[in-house]
Amino acid sequence: MAVLKSGTIWKNGKMLAWDEATIHVLSHVVSYGSALFEGVRCYATPEGPAIFRLRDHMQRLLNSSKIYRIDAGSTREQLEQACLTVIADNRLPQAYIRPIVLRGYGAMGVGVKPGDCPIDVFIAAWDWGQYLGGAAQSEGVDVCVSSWRRIAPDTLPAMAKAAANYMNSQLIKMEAFANGYAEGIALDINGQVSEGSGENLFAYSAGKLITPPLSSSALPGITRDCVMRIAGEMGIAVAEQTLPREALYLADELFFCGTAVEITPIRSVDRIAVGTGKRGELTAAIQKRYFALAKGEADDAYGWRTPVAQAAESSVR
Repeated sequence: MAVLKSGTIWKNGKMLAWDEATIHVLSHVVSYGSALFEGVRCYATPEGPAIFRLRDHMQRLLNSSKIYRIDAGSTREQLEQACLTVIADNRLPQAYIRPIVLRGYGAMGVGVKPGDCPIDVFIAAWDWGQYLGGAAQSEGVDVCVSSWRRIAPDTLPAMAKAAANYMNSQLIKMEAFANGYAEGIALDINGQVSEGSGENLFAYSAGKLITPPLSSSALPGITRDCVMRIAGEMGIAVAEQTLPREALYLADELFFCGTAVEITPIRSVDRIAVGTGKRGELTAAIQKRYFALAKGEADDAYGWRTPVAQAAESSVR
């Protein structure tokens, strides 16, 4: 597989060459997973590249950092500008953006307690296509219910998008792949549906769209919020409520949502077909509206697009 790579990466207010954006092996984050991150999409629009829901992503990054008592050292507005600068500096018409806040290299011997470890902020961007494959969004994907439970609320905070949480996600994803599935769905500590390894989930049944509540250890997804608003536009009832596993098998439609996965239908769960086993009509309609808003094919009714033209003409080096 080709390495995804662009020209420059933002670090603590300066642009570095891609291969120079490194950390020390004894950085706190390497041993203890002390990093918060985001995934953000920049779409090609008729007016040029525009970052989708930039403000909300940068606020969630700061919220995640606050939960872990980390001062990112930048305001939300400064982080927004940094993302715009990265896209402009790399001349990317579309991209996936990865901001990371991490505990870096400082005094060793303090163990888990971070002590005086510095906080580093990196922002990288590269061109990345469909997360679950080229045909996933039109044909749907086959998934399983994982044997790995989602993190319990009193272990790791699910509202923080933390690197450590994704060790759990890796187990879910690897198990699914090993058994021939594209993705896994995790249950929460009470045996109710939580989310995928890196995606929120919606079920459409009896005219109502249902998504697990945050109390089921689900990330407060920004695409999840998009779906809820789009469904509201369409007059579809939306509920945040617990979902038993068997509801996945009985749903008329199921789909994943997230910045990376965007809106991707689920055609089967544990080899049981969902609905007709194809992308459902509501899923297709939500997909269409979502991409119209993201790609500038519809008026920006919610103020979700930030044109990269707002970035400074030159980058700080």
